[in-house]
Amino acid sequence: MILDEILANKRREVEQRRALRPLAAPPSGAGGSDSPLGGGRRFVDALRQPGISFIAEIKRKSPSGGELRPGVSAAELALTYATAGAAALSVLTDERYFGGSDADLVAARQASGLPALRKDFVVDPYQVLEARELGAEAVLLIVRALADAELRELLALAHRCGLAALVETHSAAEVERALAAGARIIGVNNRDLDTLITDVSLAPRLRARVPSECVFVAESGISRPEDVAVLRDAGVDAILIGEALLRAADPGEKLRSLVAAGAPHAAREHRR
Repeated sequence: MILDEILANKRREVEQRRALRPLAAPPSGAGGSDSPLGGGRRFVDALRQPGISFIAEIKRKSPSGGELRPGVSAAELALTYATAGAAALSVLTDERYFGGSDADLVAARQASGLPALRKDFVVDPYQVLEARELGAEAVLLIVRALADAELRELLALAHRCGLAALVETHSAAEVERALAAGARIIGVNNRDLDTLITDVSLAPRLRARVPSECVFVAESGISRPEDVAVLRDAGVDAILIGEALLRAADPGEKLRSLVAAGAPHAAREHRR
């Protein structure tokens, strides 16, 4: 399974990085589940706007999609996304499988001014500390990749570091695990990370299982205004979109068309 391979590689990589550059965690008494999120609040607020908010992704390749935009400038693409109406960024920093880097995250944030999710395969608290050092506003935590105790530990550390956490799920059972761990932002990945099969109906089906006080994010396989309309009508707060933009001849124009479909007035027009 590709996910198991990625996670095993990531654990080896983290050990190497920690040996080269140790990082100190904030004191255990700092922050807490009810404390302000610091920079992470920007990320949460960006996803709570009227209509659907868009998290636009920067990645160069993927195991399922192959080469996407390997030579792209992260800074230029981030600025394009910001101009086209993105609310936040998702930046792949895994190098081996996705062609990304920490430098991509730094450059994208600086160029766009948008809050950024460090999208990687987090298996160790060290990676949360790295995200804070890089200036990210949020980290990705994949329920399938973590035991319940690990998920709770990483969520708590993210909040102590002033970061938001997008907790990714792929089933009703994983949604329950995420909520039980205290997740505030629940993502439903329409793509199965084991089989790489995508089912765009999954996120709307699971929407009702997530309380309204949580932010709900639909991920993967969304490429048409019609897809956005379905998610808007289902009450989705935000969409994380990557390959549809990265494969487009004009990523900015593609994003603008999707943002328009998710706008509050688009829902009113649809009901007429």
